[in-house]
Amino acid sequence: MNELSTGFQLLAIFALILMSAFFSCSETAMMALNRYRLRHLVNEGHRGASRANLLLQRPDRLLGVILLGNNLVIFVAASFATVVGQRLLGDNFGPPVSAVLLALLVLIFAEVMPKTVAAQRPETLAFPSSYILQPLLKVSQPVVVLINVIANYLAAPMIARAKKQTDDLSADELRTVVNERTSLPRERQDMLLGILDLENATIDDIMVPRSAVAGIDIEDDVAEIVDAIRGSEHTRLPVYRENINDVVGILHLRRAARFLRQEEFTKADLVQETEEPYFVPKGTPLHTQLVHFQKERQRVGLVVDEYGDVQGLVTLEDILEEIVGEFTTDIAAELADVRQEDDGSYIIEGRAVLRDINRSLGWELPTAGPRTVNGLVVEHLKFIPEADVCLRIERYQIETLRIADNVVRTVKVWELPAADA
Repeated sequence: MNELSTGFQLLAIFALILMSAFFSCSETAMMALNRYRLRHLVNEGHRGASRANLLLQRPDRLLGVILLGNNLVIFVAASFATVVGQRLLGDNFGPPVSAVLLALLVLIFAEVMPKTVAAQRPETLAFPSSYILQPLLKVSQPVVVLINVIANYLAAPMIARAKKQTDDLSADELRTVVNERTSLPRERQDMLLGILDLENATIDDIMVPRSAVAGIDIEDDVAEIVDAIRGSEHTRLPVYRENINDVVGILHLRRAARFLRQEEFTKADLVQETEEPYFVPKGTPLHTQLVHFQKERQRVGLVVDEYGDVQGLVTLEDILEEIVGEFTTDIAAELADVRQEDDGSYIIEGRAVLRDINRSLGWELPTAGPRTVNGLVVEHLKFIPEADVCLRIERYQIETLRIADNVVRTVKVWELPAADA
């Protein structure tokens, strides 16, 4: 090495620093690749992605060849730098000065700068690098395998104690990906998030409560039954005797048209056109019930508690609206129990469901406990008010307007500014 000219050795140092920069850049780019996008590109037949994916199947060997090459070129560069330093500055000052200068050059041009660029543009640099790293791995495989065997043996105790990690995403992690790492329109993102949120809700959160279920009492007069059918806003109605717990069946109004055209029909004709009622256990998760609706080919279910009493009614459309949103953007039509006032407040019926209010108005009323506005007020007060009261729940000011039969019938709600809240 001493016989080589100083100019040649300086040129060699420059070339070795470039090689070190390549290895550093390749390491960061390979490790920074998005694994899911990489698999997508592999499925599309991208050759560079296929090579990179093959190398990443054994990350220990990939790192082994990169670090082996990087350390070799740095050690050789350090040898050249020592000789050049001795020639230019003497034996006393040459080696330490050359070591410091080489360390700075390597740190800036072979470590920080290439790794920073690689972290920002991993695909641009990783795919071309794979065409060089793959042959290098084949050539140096015996040495790399030996290094990996020793390193893996020494690291085994620490790996065994560490929690095993996988590429599988949890629901919360997938929700973060949908929110932050997709280029989909906001509407489609909301749909994907709606599917994920099905696991966090049950049919109790979306069902029509028993008191609000529209149906047909078979004990009523025929004229009243006809008026109920003709005035119904729903396509399916439960038919019962005296109360909803004694359900006869579910009537599809399309079938009702058959006997409504007749001059005379009996209640027996109506019962004959009903379908067998489909019952759903209270507390069933929404994603589970969606599968059950599909499997049983049902669209309407009566929610029953552990004693078999009907608690409400849930439909397939109710679950689909949790995914795609309401089928109408008209708040008045979407939520009949809410009316906006000129001062910005809202008059809300006590029976209104909190989840529907939050979704329609963009509010964040607590939904962990009670389902309705009446339940929320009573739970917060810890008693049933006998006269109108005013209270604040988080950043919402609520004033009761009407209380009857131990139930808060109507309230007035303001959303307070963040500073006031």
